[in-house]
Amino acid sequence: MKKKELTEKAITHKDSEFHPIGKAELLLSFCVFKPEKAEKTVSKYPSIGAKVYSCSDEQIGKYVNEFGKKDGTDNTVCATLGKLTSNDADCNISLNSLLGRHCAVVGTTGGGKSWTVAKLIESIEKETSNKVILIDATGEYSNICPAENSIIIGKGDCVFPYSELTIDELYFLLKPSSKVQVPKLMEAIRSLKIVRLLGKSKNEQLIANLPDRTQVSISIDNGILKKAKQHKRPYEEFYYKNYLSIEDKKCNFVFSDLAKQISQECIWDTDKNDVNKWGDRNETDISNCISLISRIGNLMNSPEYNNVFDFVNQDSANKKIITTIIDEFIEKGNGTLRLDFSQVDYDFQVREVLVNSIGKKLLVEARNGKFKESPIIIFVDEAHQFLNKTIKDEYFDAKPLDSFEIISKESRKYGLFLCLATQMPRDIPIGTLSQMGTFIVHRLINEKDKQSIENAASSANRNMLSFLPVLGEGEALLIGVDFPMPLLIKIDNPDKQPASNTPKLKKKEK
Repeated sequence: MKKKELTEKAITHKDSEFHPIGKAELLLSFCVFKPEKAEKTVSKYPSIGAKVYSCSDEQIGKYVNEFGKKDGTDNTVCATLGKLTSNDADCNISLNSLLGRHCAVVGTTGGGKSWTVAKLIESIEKETSNKVILIDATGEYSNICPAENSIIIGKGDCVFPYSELTIDELYFLLKPSSKVQVPKLMEAIRSLKIVRLLGKSKNEQLIANLPDRTQVSISIDNGILKKAKQHKRPYEEFYYKNYLSIEDKKCNFVFSDLAKQISQECIWDTDKNDVNKWGDRNETDISNCISLISRIGNLMNSPEYNNVFDFVNQDSANKKIITTIIDEFIEKGNGTLRLDFSQVDYDFQVREVLVNSIGKKLLVEARNGKFKESPIIIFVDEAHQFLNKTIKDEYFDAKPLDSFEIISKESRKYGLFLCLATQMPRDIPIGTLSQMGTFIVHRLINEKDKQSIENAASSANRNMLSFLPVLGEGEALLIGVDFPMPLLIKIDNPDKQPASNTPKLKKKEK
């Protein structure tokens, strides 16, 4: 059968058997007297047989420049990300529309995702006074930040102290079982916090008076609270007086004493001869906590943990503190702070816990109103490595690492904006992905990846994604809540390019 060609003769010849059918989707409309004002909905359908005109590059550029602008705002910040692939119209995009509802940059390896992230960061630095925090999973963005704004984590000289972790995050690392180990771990942490609070006044005992004025006490030996066979009254009085400091969900205690204190907590709840005292050592509890004590020792002796969380507190005075660096950057810094995770071990879920902790810190700062006046954008590269992660204890009870999911859902109103970059959107929680107001979609091959974007996008954009073409390198489909029509664009090369080139095979020398 002869192949039919789409030519004028094939269409107009009276004997032609070739009758092509095309589908036109009306994305927006405008009044010819106000061409700069585009409407999302079509106010009036064209008549059948009406002529179609090609819009000039200049006029399309004007339309794109108006996307996302709000009525009555004259200070819209725009940046040229690239050009439309169909012509040379500049895509001068509103950064508030692009990032203000969170943004996701997705695409398979080699599609241009890293260069797009670099271009976005470059545009923010050039056009705004806002700050960027970049989670650089592989170290490929070392070229885009000055050395003084690049922090390499994992070598041991720059740490996130365990005292800055929350109790929940410590759970993620210790994986205590919920039946026996969690209660003993919590009691040990409370006891060590009491010891720390007492240390301020140089006390070596917990002392209390009984109703008959008899004085009772609990001894503290080398930082360990000795409970076995002791009266409960001193502990209970001190605990209730200092409840807020003890139950503050922080790890502000001496970690190296934790294993010994857990052993001291393995006692009977009540002495068989006196209900007001604790009982003696409980060998069953000791046996049940052996694996927990072993994991604590593993944390203290493994460089993979100590180089990040500094559990042994060795030479801490000469180490840089990540939380302090972030605080100083927020207060006095400018441009982009790059946190390089390329040296952080992939084992033991250290990377996931650390990124989750950083996210939680930024979320707390956002809730306290730190970014209301000057929003901060946090970029998470290779987001699939950090999000949608859970940590399971030895009984396989799962605990989620969900700080970035919470950020995506509530931090926009606080001025903390999120930009996720990933080659596997299917691995991002659908709850997080659905909060992304803007998608920059590079080439996607996996059908599940396409479906995840379709499910997260609005119904209007979903239709466009169903016809997603095979995009070339650097080409992307820009869709979003504030964009009345999808834009197929070629992203401009960033001035400072990330080191994302694939190593080449070399020809054998003869």
